[in-house]
This record gives sequence, C-alpha cells and structure tokens, in this order.
Amino acid sequence: MPPRPAFDAPFTVGTGAQPTSSATATQGLAPVTPDPALSWNAPVAPGAFLGTGRPAVALTQHEGHDERGWARALGAHVRPRTAMAATCVVLGLGLIGGAVTGSWLTADPGQGGAAGSYAAAGALWHNVPVDQLFPATVQGPGAGPGGADRTWTRVAVAPDSGCAGAFDPLLDKALAPVGCDRLLRATYADATQSYVTTVGLLFTKADAPAMKSLAARFKREGLDRRTDLMPRPYAAKGTVAAAFGDKQRASWAISVLTEAPVVVYAVSGWADGRTVDAPQAAADAMQPGATTAPAQAGLGNEAQGLADRIEEVFRNTTVGSASEKPS
Repeated sequence: MPPRPAFDAPFTVGTGAQPTSSATATQGLAPVTPDPALSWNAPVAPGAFLGTGRPAVALTQHEGHDERGWARALGAHVRPRTAMAATCVVLGLGLIGGAVTGSWLTADPGQGGAAGSYAAAGALWHNVPVDQLFPATVQGPGAGPGGADRTWTRVAVAPDSGCAGAFDPLLDKALAPVGCDRLLRATYADATQSYVTTVGLLFTKADAPAMKSLAARFKREGLDRRTDLMPRPYAAKGTVAAAFGDKQRASWAISVLTEAPVVVYAVSGWADGRTVDAPQAAADAMQPGATTAPAQAGLGNEAQGLADRIEEVFRNTTVGSASEKPS
C-alpha cells in the first residue's frame, strides 16, 4: 500500500439498438426526430433512456492508445471544412429551434497538431450529444470476472454541472490543481440489475503539462487506490440506482488522461442499497486471489470495465467527430 502523503486503455463504437417492448416501440422517436432531452442542460427523467433504441456500444479487445498517435489522428482530420460538414448534418437532421441535441466537434482553424487536438478534446463536452458520450447500452465482452461478458444499461444521466460534491474532500483537493470546467455523469446497471455503476468525465481547465503532472502524481502516490479519495455516485430517484449513496460504494477506478484535459472515473456498488464497510479500488479487487466482498462480487470489474469503455467511447467520439466529411 503506497504511503499516504499530506495534502497542502480498439474498441468499436456500434449503432446497435436495445431491444424494445411493443409499447416502447410505439412511443419511440424516429431517428431524425429532435429530442430536447438529449441536451446536456435539459432535465432528464429517471429511466427515460431505457428501451428507446438509441446507440449501443460494442467493444472488441482493448488496444492501447499512444498519446502522440491519438493527437496525430485528430490533428490530421481537424480542418475548417469539418465545421461546414457538421453544420449541414445538424441542419439536415432538423436539430434546430430549441431542440438541438449537440453539434459535431470543430476546432479552431488556427490550431494545429497536438495542441489543436488537445483543445478540441477539451471542448467536446458541449459539442456532442449525450448518447454519443454515454451510450444507452454498452457491451463489454470479457470484462467480467474470469473473462465473463458484461452488458451495461444506462439508467440515468446527470445534468452537466461543476464538481461541487462529486468527490470525497481529499480527492477534490488532489484534483484542484487542474480545475473543473465541466462534469458529465451517467449511472448504469448490469444486465441483472444487481450492480450499479456511476461513470464520469471530468473536463478540466488544465494544459497538457499540468495533466501529465497530475497523472504522474496519481501513479507515484497511488492516489487512485486510497479509500479516502473516492468519487461519489449519482443516484437518481425512481431508478434501480436510487439507493446508491456514499456508503454503498464498493469499488472505483480513476484514470487521468494526458492527451486530453479529462479525468475518467467510475464507482460501483450493489443495487439493493447494502452498505459496504471496506470498499476496494478496482485495481486491487481484480487481483487474482482477492477475497474481499467487492472482489468476490466482481464489482472491481464493473467499475474498471465501464470506465475503460467510456474512456474509449470518448476517444473514438473525438477522432470520429473530427474526421466527419461531407458526403
């Protein structure tokens, strides 16, 4: 266990849809119908996203992402014409008149290379729809204990906000050097609705050197494994996650990105509201032979698996949005 200092990982994004009941299908929206609920600033009704046939994510074997490679991929595609293409797409879909669900990523034409890519990634939160960053269904082949498959269904999306109250006090203090521009969160349930997991994307105000410094500190001091530095769940009333509070946290994972001003995290627990006396970081709960309750239940896999996949969705969305071209 690292000393406690004093404080002064290609997945493929698919377009598959969830199974829907006949009642849901009758009420469902056509793919091009404007939906104000998809705006980050619109209120989200608990359970409103279940069975709507919106995007699902299918994930293949994980592939590492090289920092410079990701920057090159973005830098090569971000061009002024992207903005024109995005505008045509948005207008063509009728996402106007107060029902805009989010436009595609565009970058400042004056920016280029890694710097432009980094800035574009940081602006992603207000340019991309909810479904793009937090798909309605996420598939995790081999993500469970022993390589078991996992499927997560989104049950609630929090309105975009600041970071007040989202983290334990010491974690909030550890993240303070990079600042908080915007926090996006969603809560998912596993296929059996036995477990719930909140996943978050913290968009910071920091430049690349500051993010690298924070990432190095987390790794050096083991800050992502300390039980007094945990993210907090998003519990939505009227959902399976309604009782998912601080005392129900069982496992968590935190990843500080260095090629984008973003911190990705996830925190998991049981859906029945049981309290957890000894939560355990996902990195430890997933170790062979781990015998804690979170480890035995696979809650470390829930947190780490979903965090990894939402991180990959973020990466793919950034590159994909930047490379949109006119048809």
